[in-house]
Amino acid sequence: MRYIILRDDDTNALTPVDCLERLYRPFLDRGLPVNLATIPNVRTDAQRADGKPEGFLHGHTSSSGAHAWIGRNRDLVTYLHRNPGYHIVQHGYDHSLYEFGSHAFLDLDRRLAKGAHLLAEAGFPRSPAFVAPYDRFSPQGLRAAARFFPVISTGWFEWLNLPPEWWPAYALKKLRRQAHWRTPSTLLLSHPGCLLSRFRPRETMLDQIRRAIAARPLTVLVTHWWEYFPDGRPDEEFIDLLHRTAALLAADPENRVVSFADVAAGAVPWH
Repeated sequence: MRYIILRDDDTNALTPVDCLERLYRPFLDRGLPVNLATIPNVRTDAQRADGKPEGFLHGHTSSSGAHAWIGRNRDLVTYLHRNPGYHIVQHGYDHSLYEFGSHAFLDLDRRLAKGAHLLAEAGFPRSPAFVAPYDRFSPQGLRAAARFFPVISTGWFEWLNLPPEWWPAYALKKLRRQAHWRTPSTLLLSHPGCLLSRFRPRETMLDQIRRAIAARPLTVLVTHWWEYFPDGRPDEEFIDLLHRTAALLAADPENRVVSFADVAAGAVPWH
């Protein structure tokens, strides 16, 4: 059996319900869980490293430093509650640039607690997993996240970005050539890059997904909902590739699509 987690990043208070419905109805109808890495209190002036507004703002930018709490979008919250195939995981606090690459442990701890509180106020159960903006962590960011969450999902791990007390477990992971590893209290999942991305070659995308799934017992497939709607318009070809991915995952009886909650509960082998 091969296990797959579909992780879609950047759902927030400015995300249109129609976008998620358009993308993920084929997954929901097949009973395939969709893990939404959700920003609890998004900055409405969030910028990328190049200074351009973040795509997940979907054009609703401001220059005031204002925030938008996920619970203020009642239509979105109601939609997510009505569709239990969506699983909400915490994605930073406000998605400031490299937010969890900071070395300020107390501030990071505060952001994690406030983010969890805002998701709870919107009626979502406690997140079993944490995803940092841009998959960027400092040692302090990892240490803070591990206090709150049994699972951390990110792209890669490096010695200098790990708490020193995690180095022995990481050395064992490297020796065993494992994609995923754990400390005594936390499971750390890596992923093979954002394979479902509008910036990757489309003619080889499905083949890359097949190869990634075949290469490991548990694969985290990462995508971003806003990439399917550049300038607010649907990219029909890219959306079709996502829907073909749903068909690919459902067609093979050796594939099982799971949630981060399944992994946190110990129901999914990860090595």
